Amino acid sequence: MSDLRPIITNSRQPARRLVSVGPEDDAERAPGERMSFFHVNDTEPETIGDVSYEPSSVAQVLRETVLGKGPISWCLACAPFALLSFYFRMGATWVFWLNFITMIPLASILGDFTEELALHTNDTIGGLINASFGNAVEVVVAINALLAGEIRVVQGSLLGSIFSNLLLVLGSCFFFGGLRHQEQSFNATAASANMGLLALSSIALVLPTPFAEYYELHDEQVLMVSRLAAVFLLCMYAQLLVFQLHTHTNMFQNEEGEDEQSAKISMTVAVFGLLVTTLLVALFSNFLVDSIDGFTEASGISRTFVGIVLIPIVGNAVEHITAVTVAMKNKMDLAMGIALGSSTQISLLVVPLTVIVGWVAGVDMTLNFPHFEIALYILSIFTVSIVLSNPTCNWLEGSLLITTYIMLAVGFWYEKIENY
Repeated sequence: MSDLRPIITNSRQPARRLVSVGPEDDAERAPGERMSFFHVNDTEPETIGDVSYEPSSVAQVLRETVLGKGPISWCLACAPFALLSFYFRMGATWVFWLNFITMIPLASILGDFTEELALHTNDTIGGLINASFGNAVEVVVAINALLAGEIRVVQGSLLGSIFSNLLLVLGSCFFFGGLRHQEQSFNATAASANMGLLALSSIALVLPTPFAEYYELHDEQVLMVSRLAAVFLLCMYAQLLVFQLHTHTNMFQNEEGEDEQSAKISMTVAVFGLLVTTLLVALFSNFLVDSIDGFTEASGISRTFVGIVLIPIVGNAVEHITAVTVAMKNKMDLAMGIALGSSTQISLLVVPLTVIVGWVAGVDMTLNFPHFEIALYILSIFTVSIVLSNPTCNWLEGSLLITTYIMLAVGFWYEKIENY
C-alpha cells in the first residue's frame, strides 16, 4: 500500500489508512497530536464494500471533534464572540484576534473529516482527496483575500506558509528530535524530490521580474507570464500525483510498521462534516480578512508581517505540533512528509490556483512578488537543500533552520511595501 507522506501528504492527516502518530493512552498524548479521529469502540468493525468501518454515535463524533483536542478545542469557545465582534463592530483588533483563534481548531477539524472521507475510498482516490483538501484552509483564506482585493495578504500568506513549514516546522522537527536522538535518518529520495519541486516554483516567481518593475502591477506581460507559469505549475503538480499514486508507489511504501486504520464514521457523516466545516472556515476567514486593514492601522504591524508570519499560524498550528511530536518518536519520514509535503503542495497547487482564480474573477493576481521576498525564498530553498544533502539530521541543523526563520520574521516586521 502506498504512503502519501513523503511528497504530497498534508500534515493534517499524517498517515492515510495508518494508525497513530501518538501513544494510545490519551493522557500521554501531546496537545494537537491525534492517534486517530475517534476512540475505537469495543464492537467489531463493520464492512461496507471493501471499507472497514467502525460506527460511532453522533454524541461521540461531537465529543471527539469539539472537546477531544485539549487546549486546541478550547479555542472554539471564541467562535460566538468572533461573530458578535464582527456584527457589533467591536473594533478591528478584536475581530482579527477572535476570528484568528477560532480558525485554528476549525483547521484541525477540517483535516479530521478529510482523513475520514479518504478512508472510505481506495488508495488513489483517497490520495486525491487528501491532496485536494489538505490545504483547504490556505485556499479559502487566500481566495477570500483575493476577492477582497487584498493581493498583498494573499502573496504574504502563501509565501509565509511555505517559510513556516520549510524552516520553522522542519527545523523544530530536527531540533527536538535531535535532543532525544543523537542522529536521525530520513528518506533521501522524497526529500530530494520535494526540494527539486520547490526550486521549480522559485523559477515561476522569478520569471515576471524581467518584464516589469515591482510597481507595474497591471502590465499585461506580467499577467500573461504569471498565468502561463501557473498553468505549468499545476501541470507539474498533476504529474506529481501520477508519480506518487500510480507509477512509483513502491518507492514510498510505509516503513514504520504501523497498522491499518479503519473509518470511524460513515461516508455521509464525513461528507456533511467536511462541507459544514469548510463553510465555517470560509465565514470566519472572511471576517478575518475584512479586519486586516483596521488591525494593521491600529497595531502598527506591517501587512507583510501579518500575511507572512501571523496568517499561516491559522492553518498550520496543529500540524506543527504533530510534526514535532512524531519527530521526537523518531518517525522522521512522517515528520518530513508533514513539513516538506505541505510546502510542496502550497507552491505547486495553492499558489498557481490563486492566479487562475484571479484570472477568472478579473483580479490581477500575479506571481510578481516583491524582489526581496523572492530572494529570501530562493535562499531558504538553498539553505534547506544543503541541510538535506545528507540523509541524516541532528539538533544543530534544526537550530540553524529555526534561526533562519526568526531572522526572516525580523526582516518582515520592518518591511514596508506599498499597498496594492
